[in-house]
Amino acid sequence: MSRALIIVDVQNDFCEGGSLAVAGGAELAGAISEYVDAHHGQFDHIVATQDWHVDPGAHFSEDPDFIDSWPKHCVAGTRGAELHPDLDTEYIQAYFRKGQFTAAYSGFEGLLAPDDAVPTGDRKPGAMPVSGGGFEAGTPAGADFGAGEDAIGLDDWLQSHDVEDVVVVGIATDHCVKATALDGVQAGYSVTVLRDLTVGVAEDLDDAVAEMELGGVDIA
Repeated sequence: MSRALIIVDVQNDFCEGGSLAVAGGAELAGAISEYVDAHHGQFDHIVATQDWHVDPGAHFSEDPDFIDSWPKHCVAGTRGAELHPDLDTEYIQAYFRKGQFTAAYSGFEGLLAPDDAVPTGDRKPGAMPVSGGGFEAGTPAGADFGAGEDAIGLDDWLQSHDVEDVVVVGIATDHCVKATALDGVQAGYSVTVLRDLTVGVAEDLDDAVAEMELGGVDIA
């Protein structure tokens, strides 16, 4: 049995200064890096997910309700979609992008990004490589990566690496972390969320935590 750490959506737009900032996001990026540096030996695999929107329809709104619609965020190929620079990517083996053309909260909706198209906080805004993605002229960088028959989803990847136990951290506790954790349980994994290594949109996260626990997620 293998154990994996899933780092959910620690991206510039979800941290202070971003278009959909969650309080404490930047601090969390550093805290996750410290945790990974100290505990990477406890995991066989470490992966990260990213919102990666091209045209997600009603998910974007100029008058968002912050429930089903949101300000524009994490647009494919932009600085906002890049990982926060305080998130150390040294031990991350694979990246899964989600939500190109629809709202996607769960990391299990993500597809494996090509090795040469992985954003980092050190890359200049907009300087996303497009090689390996088979893009047509004018297509946003990373827009249609892995969308064909050979697309590899997070569940596929975890199964191929014999993962049975996953630990989830990241942004936001009450949205993408919750959705990823609950989908993980539904997919048959033993799932733990490290509560102190998540931050949420709502001030009161008791309902989100209770929903995860009711769904079979361990909260540590």
